Amino acid sequence: MRNVLVIEDQQDIAHLVRLHLQDLPCNVELAFDGRSGLAAAEARSYDLVLLDLMLPAIDGLEICRRLRARPRYTPIMMVTAKAAELDRVLGLELGADDYLTKPFSIRELVARVKAVFRRMEHLASTAAPPPNETLAFGELQADVASREVTVHGERVSLTTKEFDLLLHFLRNPGRVYTRLQLLDAVWGYGYDGYEHNVNCHMNRLRAKIERDPAHPSFILTVRGVGYRLGDARPVPAER
Repeated sequence: MRNVLVIEDQQDIAHLVRLHLQDLPCNVELAFDGRSGLAAAEARSYDLVLLDLMLPAIDGLEICRRLRARPRYTPIMMVTAKAAELDRVLGLELGADDYLTKPFSIRELVARVKAVFRRMEHLASTAAPPPNETLAFGELQADVASREVTVHGERVSLTTKEFDLLLHFLRNPGRVYTRLQLLDAVWGYGYDGYEHNVNCHMNRLRAKIERDPAHPSFILTVRGVGYRLGDARPVPAER
């Protein structure tokens, strides 16, 4: 059974979320302020932390930052107000896996929690990739085992989701993907209206791997459709 921590100061929302996640089934623990929530998250291992950003004592962004500084990886789904776009961007920059905006439907919440669990199961099943598996596309290289990326010989630091997005393109070069297809392939869901999640990650990924993000040479925009990685197939990099 999955273990989920819900850090939410609105107790009616927290109890409603717990009620529905228990039907998955999940063991769900609640924390109603940032300090107790952080203490709980650091005290044991969870399969998911559902994290509100507007919290008393310690806010959700600080909790996200502290959890991502720890070696143990815990999936984090942020919950934000609709107008808090800057907070959502900052949360994603700090390493949150996904976010929901209030008000949200319970149906969508449950679907996206299931998607997080599926992604973690997939990562666990591929935790031991072939030794020395490295994909290269021109001067761009990605080591699958270590999840390290270099561009023009220089190491680039990517978040978990940025690396997953890049790896998807490297394994499918030349193929055009719509934003909804990328949501489904990389995030595990394909909800209309969340394509801006792809845009946000794509902009940050390009800023890190492209010499000129405004005129990319690796991940190209196919106007009116989506994105693709160049035209040629990547080749195993020489060691």
